[in-house]
Formats: sequence, structure tokens, C-alpha cells
Amino acid sequence: MTAAAWDDAEPVARWRGLPPLPGDRTADVCVVGLGASGLAAVEAALAQGLSVVGLDAGRVAGGAAGRNGGFLLGGAAPFLHDAIARWGDVAVTLYRETLAELDRLTAALPAGTVRRIGSIRLAGWPGAPDEREVDDCRAHAAALREHGIAVEDYDGPLGTGIVLPDDAAVNPAVRALATAQRLVPAAALHEHTAVTAVGPGAVRTTRGTVHAGAVVVAVDGRLPALLPELGERVRTVRLQMLATAAAPPGAVPCPVYGRWGYDYAQQDAAGRVLIGGGRDRFVDEEWTDSVAVTDGVQAHLETAAARLLGAPPAVTHRWAASVGYTGDGRPLCVRVADGPGGAVVAVGGYSGTGNLVGPVAARAALAYALSGTAPPAYLAS
Repeated sequence: MTAAAWDDAEPVARWRGLPPLPGDRTADVCVVGLGASGLAAVEAALAQGLSVVGLDAGRVAGGAAGRNGGFLLGGAAPFLHDAIARWGDVAVTLYRETLAELDRLTAALPAGTVRRIGSIRLAGWPGAPDEREVDDCRAHAAALREHGIAVEDYDGPLGTGIVLPDDAAVNPAVRALATAQRLVPAAALHEHTAVTAVGPGAVRTTRGTVHAGAVVVAVDGRLPALLPELGERVRTVRLQMLATAAAPPGAVPCPVYGRWGYDYAQQDAAGRVLIGGGRDRFVDEEWTDSVAVTDGVQAHLETAAARLLGAPPAVTHRWAASVGYTGDGRPLCVRVADGPGGAVVAVGGYSGTGNLVGPVAARAALAYALSGTAPPAYLAS
């Protein structure tokens, strides 16, 4: 049951794969990691007429990029009012960039891939309301309204909270594979090619070396394993999920998240409910590189699903993925190496919200690697 439910979708099941790196290669740009952010860097390099080699240790989006909750939410991990308090008005700039990214993504993917159905933030969770979070939802909504971002009050069968109409849902694996398919053969993308060392001008793998003047490392989860020097700035956490058998249509009307964002769920087109969270209940255990599911978190998810659906769920899938977290929720865009051969820039630490933030950050990382253009202030450099 460790396969993600997303992989049952036809475009994923019939994915024929991409070849491993066939030996040494030379390109203008090498991108390490072919999730949402890495693919965005590849696409941006192609748009500049550059040659690109992209590498992934497994399948395209085989990590968190294809195994997450499938939420396409505006902004970064902290709610907007919290992000403004921490970083200033650059948090609003990032929010607007992610909404623009959602528009780009919707236009680029096959019709219906992105479902523009909004999201609901709940104060607590169905059957377990949280009055303190009611106040925080009000503060969240006030910040959105102050900056002209759509928001509505929610008081309905799931509880109390706010509706964010601009948000959307997607099968993250389908999204990534469709993007990769669009980029080949213009870009040389290679699966099942593990990177062993990264340095200025050269990326060494188990299958050969890629020589490139600009290197973008976009792996997010387990980033410190590849670049230990970032170990004090980003930590790897395990995020767990499960999927249920089909529930009645509209049981979960759109992406729903509550308990301060620690629990989240959506219902796919087949009626299945995919739910994740519970990390905060098992904090010490979930700071890990392991992607094995655990009894404690899975039991929490079953309870959360039962409260959401009104009955114990029939579980069909259980899985986990590794994600990078930063101390203040601000993503990293860090120049980790320079030399005669070129620059290496790492991007990641999306704190669980990389579906839209990741591509925005990756384009900044590419510019940083190619020309030295400093990243926007909403990224930590």
C-alpha cells in the first residue's frame, strides 16, 4: 500500500519512462531533481535558447512532487498575515507570484488537469472545532482583503473557516509527467540517474558526468543529503497520507485544510478522498529521511478521515514523502558554489507548499546561477 493513490491515474500508469543518463554529457544548464521546481527551471532555460540536461534519481516527480496533497494554494507555507509579520510586504509579492504561476500552469496543462475549485481553511477539523483558530482565520482573511486577494467566510457542514476562491487542486504526478512530456526532446531529461557529487561546472552521477556552466539543485526533500552545507538551514520531514475508497460526490467539495494546516484533504474525480497530516502529533518521529508509513500517524489520519466523512473510511492506499522545511517558512535560493566552471544554486525548503512556490523559486535560482541576479527578497539566499 506504499504506492501513492495518484499513481493509479491513467497518465501515470502508462508513463513509459525516460532513459538514464547514457554517459558523459555537456550542456549549458544541468538541473538536479525533476519535480515541479526542477521542471520549471528546465523550461525557463529552454525559453532562453539554452541546452539543458535534467536528472532525477527515480521517476519524474517520484518524490514529494508527485506524492503530495495536490493542493495549489496561493502564498508560501505561513498564512499571509503570519508571513507579512515575519518577512514584510515581500510576502504579498510572493503570494501574487504564486497566483500568476497557477494561471500559467492551468494554461500549460491539458484541459481539466487543474481544477479551479478554491480551497477551505477550517478552524480546527470537522467534529473538533478550535475557537482560537477561528480568530486566526479572521486575521488571515483580513490580511487577504487588505491586499485585494479574494476570500469569503465559511460556515457550513465541515465547520467554520474561510474560503479562498483562487486556489485549486491537481493530481501532482499527472501535472509533473505532463510537463516533462512537453519538455522532451528539447531538453535531455533522464530518470534513474542518482547524483553523487555537485560542483562548479560538473555534476557527477552513477552513470556519467554532466558538464554545465550553470547547475540548479532542486530536490527539496533530502536536500541536506546532497548538499550537507545546507543542513542547518533546511530539515527533512516525512509527510504521510492515505486514500479511501470512493465517497459520495461533494463529500470534500474542494481542498480542505484545518488544525492550523496540519491536516488536509481533497476528493479526486473518482470520488476517493486523499488525506494527509498528523505530523505535529509525532514531531520527533517525523523529522526523518525515512518514507515508511507509521502506525501512529496513519491512525490519526484514519480518525481525521472518519470525522470528515462521518464514518470510518475504507483505506486503499498509504504512503509518505520527504519534504524540506526551513525555520521561518521562507524558501531557500542559495548559491552554494562558484568556480571557473560556473555556479551551483540550490533551491528548496518549501515547507510543504512547493506546488506553486517551487516553480517561482526555481526560475529565480536559474537566473542566479546564469547571471548572478540576486533572488527576490521573499527567498532566503
